Amino acid sequence: MIIEEIMKRDVLTLTEDAPIKDAMLLLDKYRIRHIPIVEGPNKRIVGIISDRDIRDASPSIFHSTEHLEDFLKPVSSIMQRNVITAHPLDFVEEVSTIFYEHNIGCLPVTEDDELLGIITETDVLHTLVELMGAHQPSSHIEVKVQNKTGMLASIANIFKELHINITSVLVYPSKNPEYKILVFRVQTMDPRRIIHAIEKEGYEVIWPKQPGINL
Repeated sequence: MIIEEIMKRDVLTLTEDAPIKDAMLLLDKYRIRHIPIVEGPNKRIVGIISDRDIRDASPSIFHSTEHLEDFLKPVSSIMQRNVITAHPLDFVEEVSTIFYEHNIGCLPVTEDDELLGIITETDVLHTLVELMGAHQPSSHIEVKVQNKTGMLASIANIFKELHINITSVLVYPSKNPEYKILVFRVQTMDPRRIIHAIEKEGYEVIWPKQPGINL
């Protein structure tokens, strides 16, 4: 899935000379956490301001009535200038890596310096949950297999023979590089029959562990 399919297109923006109080009002009114700062007719990104930036610039509760003139300063005085952006054709998996590596909360989506939309970490999380099928009634099964070609197809064929639909598949490395872990989410609430069939073929099911199954 690409970012273009899930990004928000109606993006609230401000220019560099907008006062900080305007940013505060937008964040509060629309219940958002980030506002891109732009310039020109194409809304070229020059910075971004977050609710955290506002909190850091605000006086403490013990001095809430002091220095109120600071809220009249332009957002350029507190905005983040080195803005990481995404392209509308980037894959969700690639963008989730950017969120993870840079510990950021949103990414403006641009093309040829034009702001097209915005995507947040919440958008990515919801999308990944849907891609994995975790929001639907299903069972989670993890199988340890040798790290060689054809293992995924072999296990998937067992599901096929049992007429069990696979919602999603993930692969992650085992502590032993000679093996890998296949994670299946399947459309059944009782996985015992599947587990028995997989183990009968000589594979190790590491989750769920159900000793003493007799089917």
